[in-house]
Amino acid sequence: MLTAREITVRYDGKPAVDAVSFELLAGQWLMLAGPNGAGKSTLIKAIAQTVPYEGTFLLNRHHLKKIKAAERARMIGVLSQHNSAEYAYTVEEIVRLGRYAYRRGFFSRQAEDDEREIASALALTGMAEYRRASVLSLSGGEVQRVFLAQVFAQNPQLLILDEPTNHLDLKYQQHTLDLVAEWLKQPGRAVVSVMHDVSLAKKYGTHALLLNRGKTVAYGTVDAVFSRENLEAVYEMDVYAWMRELLAQWQGKE
Repeated sequence: MLTAREITVRYDGKPAVDAVSFELLAGQWLMLAGPNGAGKSTLIKAIAQTVPYEGTFLLNRHHLKKIKAAERARMIGVLSQHNSAEYAYTVEEIVRLGRYAYRRGFFSRQAEDDEREIASALALTGMAEYRRASVLSLSGGEVQRVFLAQVFAQNPQLLILDEPTNHLDLKYQQHTLDLVAEWLKQPGRAVVSVMHDVSLAKKYGTHALLLNRGKTVAYGTVDAVFSRENLEAVYEMDVYAWMRELLAQWQGKE
């Protein structure tokens, strides 16, 4: 679905992403991992076409830069880590914005498939009962689910997530990632996400791209990429030992 060839992004002449390449097939969830400053979010912005870059992105074998913005909006959905609503929009109004790219004109009426996608997105995220509620009355985790529903209503082929569980309570972290995993089960879909937590990346991802200082350290299946040696080289610590030490706190406590 998505092919990246020698992607380079420069800030003030210095590469934040340096000649990164990967391929993403339907049904795959690619986790972008690495320490702060590795270039993860910058690479996400390049895929979303919000920063200038060198190299080539192919989406379904078509050059991403040559795809018109309206068509691209129907193919790619983006969920950022910071979503907030400053006005008293209802949940349904925000989710409905996910169908904007499908409108033929500014005053065009919503089609039946729009209503179906909106209803499906609300049901999948568990927000159907809140559809008339103001987003200002919701918790942070519920607001994140509203914006996830908006992206689901968009019905993209490629879903881009930039640390979607950052600042969420444990319950909502699990719920959000489980929802994405369920969404991914439909054919012709794929996910790319920045994930700060290596454990979550390993649990939910099928593939991973490990970055450090803008360069690729490892790319492949999550088990191959998140080897003890790769993680220690990037994070400059024994990640495996640290994770096992954390897990040991819970063993035998029941």
